[in-house]
Amino acid sequence: MSTKIGVVGANGRMGRNLIEAAHHGAHTQIGAAFARSGSPMIGQDAGQVAGIGQIGVPVVGDMADHCDAFDVLVDFTSIEATMSHLEVCRRNGRAVVIGTTGLSEAQKDMLREASMDIPVVFAPNMSIGINVLLQVLGQVSSMLGDDYDVEIIEAHHRHKVDAPSGTALRLGEAVADALDRDLSRVAIYGREGITGERPPETIGFSTIRGGDVVGDHTVLFAGIGERVEITHKASSRMTFAKGAIRAAHWVADKPAGLYDMAHVLGLKPV
Repeated sequence: MSTKIGVVGANGRMGRNLIEAAHHGAHTQIGAAFARSGSPMIGQDAGQVAGIGQIGVPVVGDMADHCDAFDVLVDFTSIEATMSHLEVCRRNGRAVVIGTTGLSEAQKDMLREASMDIPVVFAPNMSIGINVLLQVLGQVSSMLGDDYDVEIIEAHHRHKVDAPSGTALRLGEAVADALDRDLSRVAIYGREGITGERPPETIGFSTIRGGDVVGDHTVLFAGIGERVEITHKASSRMTFAKGAIRAAHWVADKPAGLYDMAHVLGLKPV
């Protein structure tokens, strides 16, 4: 059965990719596309907005009036908008896939509360490659052990508003868990001035912002006489869009609960 997808931020960079991915998906179709109230895109065909031609689905503004048009909402918008959309879906019994990053712990608690009533997929990165990397990173970290210093370097486009990226933080968590460290205690977010010798247990984060970089992440293990580098580079937002649409089709028939991409890919039991 085809899963009807609702896309918010239809005229944004990710929104347009999500519309295209859902429209061309083997098991999905666009059920609804949303833009901010007052947007000049409202009333236009969602396919034309995405650059794929007419698909017969107009862009609309008020989600609460159109929840019956989709099975699963996919949201890569802003933090405030995402939390508002989550509550609308919770009231109307619609599943949600969330790729918005930068959520606080309190906001993540709100996701957990909502997932008691509806199925929610939340992941800082919907890329299949990144999520496979997350599965092997713990093993690599354990094998290399404490003799290797760990640094995480990430680069994104100039428009990204949070740093480090949610993906970089998740990579750091995977390393810290494998090495039995508390990331909140050992993370170093940038260095300046006379910093002193590097404490061996720390995990460093370096952030690059510029141009139209879609997303690069490197985990660097630096030992004496050698380095091991694991890198993932995204060259198109479509990789995130396809992963999110795959997650939306997967979660459509799942019970209420909080899921991530490891569940979607079958790497973690439901």
